[in-house]
Amino acid sequence: LDWWHADRYCEQRFAQLLFEPQDSEQASFSKLLQSHHIRGSVWLNERDGVLHKPKWRRDHIVPVLVFRDKTDTKYVKVLSDFPALPAVTACAHLQWDTRTQEIATIFSYAVPTFFNEFQLRGFVDEEGFVRFALIVHGHHSPYLPVFRADGQWHHFCVTWQQENGTWSIYADGKRRASASGLCAVGLSAPQAIYSQGTFIIGQDQDSLGGTFTEKESFSGNITDLHIWQKVLGAEQIEKVRSCWVVEQDLVFGWSSNALEVESTVQEVTAQFLCPGPVEECRVFEVGSGGFSYASCLQSLPFICRYRKDAYWQLKKAQLESSHSLISRVNMLAERTVIPENVFISDAQDMNLSVALGALDVLATVLRKRETPVLESSDLLAVLQLLKQVSDVEVQEGEELEMLEPLGQYYVEVTELILGEQNIETWSSISQVIKGPMAVVELCNRMVSHLAPLLTAGRTKVTIQHRNVGLRRVMVKNMWFGYGSLQRCLSGAGSSAVFQDVAASDGGQKYLSTTVGTAVISSTLLSDYQEISTSVRYRLQHRVQVPWGGAWMVISMFFLCFLVHVSPDAGGMWSTAGCSVVTSLPDSTACFCNHTTNFAVLLQVYEMQQRTTKEELTLQTLTFIGCGVSFCALIVTFILFLAVGVPKSERTTVHKNLIFALAAAEALLMFSELAKTNQVVCFTITAFLHLFFMAAFSWMLVEGLLLWSKVVAVNMSEDRRMKFYYVTGWGLPVVIVGVTLATSFNKYVADNHCWLNVQTNVIWAFVGPVLFILAVNTFVLFRVVMVTVSSARRRSKMLTPNSSLENQIGIQIWATAKPILVLLPVLGLTWVCGVLVHLSIIWAYVFIVLNSLQ
Repeated sequence: LDWWHADRYCEQRFAQLLFEPQDSEQASFSKLLQSHHIRGSVWLNERDGVLHKPKWRRDHIVPVLVFRDKTDTKYVKVLSDFPALPAVTACAHLQWDTRTQEIATIFSYAVPTFFNEFQLRGFVDEEGFVRFALIVHGHHSPYLPVFRADGQWHHFCVTWQQENGTWSIYADGKRRASASGLCAVGLSAPQAIYSQGTFIIGQDQDSLGGTFTEKESFSGNITDLHIWQKVLGAEQIEKVRSCWVVEQDLVFGWSSNALEVESTVQEVTAQFLCPGPVEECRVFEVGSGGFSYASCLQSLPFICRYRKDAYWQLKKAQLESSHSLISRVNMLAERTVIPENVFISDAQDMNLSVALGALDVLATVLRKRETPVLESSDLLAVLQLLKQVSDVEVQEGEELEMLEPLGQYYVEVTELILGEQNIETWSSISQVIKGPMAVVELCNRMVSHLAPLLTAGRTKVTIQHRNVGLRRVMVKNMWFGYGSLQRCLSGAGSSAVFQDVAASDGGQKYLSTTVGTAVISSTLLSDYQEISTSVRYRLQHRVQVPWGGAWMVISMFFLCFLVHVSPDAGGMWSTAGCSVVTSLPDSTACFCNHTTNFAVLLQVYEMQQRTTKEELTLQTLTFIGCGVSFCALIVTFILFLAVGVPKSERTTVHKNLIFALAAAEALLMFSELAKTNQVVCFTITAFLHLFFMAAFSWMLVEGLLLWSKVVAVNMSEDRRMKFYYVTGWGLPVVIVGVTLATSFNKYVADNHCWLNVQTNVIWAFVGPVLFILAVNTFVLFRVVMVTVSSARRRSKMLTPNSSLENQIGIQIWATAKPILVLLPVLGLTWVCGVLVHLSIIWAYVFIVLNSLQ
């Protein structure tokens, strides 16, 4: 096969073309090949770069103009209104008549004021080369050789631009001549080629549209003439040479309907083979053991190379297969659609009709399967067929109405193999196919076949089956809904999704990365070739967060990802070139500086993982701390009652705070024993919520009481106490009651007797606590300021002559004393709880400080 078909043959069978052997292995490898009767050259894979075969390098059915012999009558007039041309490119395929060496006019463009406005002439020199000369505004370039007069088809392009009068002549994709100054007169810049002229193929106009002479007429064949109002670059000219049409700034496109053909000019429809690529591909010389290059279009032997692990996985799948799906498909089709052995099958190309029939049968069998789970061999067989269909070369003249049902069957088969039930099957062939993202690349190839369906009357083609679809406009779009590709990517054993380390702050344990939205693929096409441009998109979230227990600290990162995909390699997620524009609870908007495959991934992080020993230590310290704190609170409460402490606002507030804290800690110590009984656990959770809220509410009252001592408050003691009781007990009752009424079924966590952190219920505790801590922090700051100010005044009055060091020491103590005393009373030691997920040290500090409260 030629290099392109050999490479495709290996890729369809999950292999690669042979790579270049190491220097030490060349001799032995050459002997091995000779022992298998392989001689001459063998294709090698390209290590440094991938050779891209131009899509649709095919037989091109076009109208060809035949100018048989030189005459003064044969001509073809282009029926097009030409604008002024400050720059121009004209390209065509040409077959030169080698029987004459006289000058011939390929085309001429005349305007009323100048008959030789734009013209291309040529002749065959004595050495057998065709020489071209370009004429603009009557100014003549020299005749220069462009291609050999061999009677074969050749492609040419001529370009000219007004600026500096720069011109070029290309032949068979290569620039043969180039210069500047054509039609520049003195210091004045050349004028644009005038508009509203007459364009004649095959004759020189000595008057507008007429007065032809036999000796200057063209003899030969010409087709595919296109004219642009700009200078095409070398890459664009290569595309045009391969039968692609550059639509931008096209003034005239080749069409029989746009030509006035003189009756003696023969017009035939011919099957014209578009020129192929000019690359040379690397080969291994079996006899000499060396390397050389050969034309990529040459037919040579080739060897498909498998990686060991992939080969044995393929072998295993073949041996363990029941071949039930393959047998049913082949029986229903009454021929071999899918070979039973992936390693042994004929090297043949599919056409559109065969591909449509094969996918129709396969979709029918997959749809009616009794067991929806595919075997490994079945999945590999389906992927092999999808590869072959995606590589179909659509020939002109084929029935294009088959393309749409072909796309429909392709999408349906893709959806069926991406079902959630096949996750384990995808994992079982992970060495052969690195994940289901390879399907995206196959679909991307398939979409390109829909191009002929687009016309002026039909600018969009959409094909969809459930969660998978193709859309082909100027932009080629694909989407894989949440129900298909995501579950395969996020499932067990999938290696297609990786942690983005940069998203973690280093103090959290990475839990998982899951696909949080649909996966989309977007490609912008220009002249049927892919170009990259920036894109902004918004995707709806569709995830199930893998929450842990009630005490787990969870953080989520929605990140914009792209995935680089190659067949069989699966793909790799990356954030390169993409950033989050806005992130809402239900969607994320992203900006990427190029087009490719996109999705929004959810990364979940948990508090730093602790060992079993650390967890046991923390549980023991918590139980001991709560026990010590509970005993101290009970003793303090008894002392308040027994010793006869004078009744005051402060003692009343202290008693209520002591009672609320003691009740909360007693319930907390024994809450683990109740989690097996749903009703008891629910009741304890509600009382825990109530008493902890009450404790914090009375800490708020402690702060308000301090504030009343610092700032004058116009409220009697009796009224203040009523307000304190409403705040200390009324507010918690309201919060707990409203929470139970609105979230009764979501109130308790799954594994603990505490509020459910998987829902918003937890904010019925965290929200008020954060508010109380913020208020008490402000109160503490104000109290410290007043205390320090009073201590400074007292120091100056009692010891006016004390040293500076003594004054600083007095002020430091005046600052430290209220902080040490008031921190636990105001509950500010609970701030350490916010820092617990950063390090286990903070967990120890938190337990110790709150045990001493």
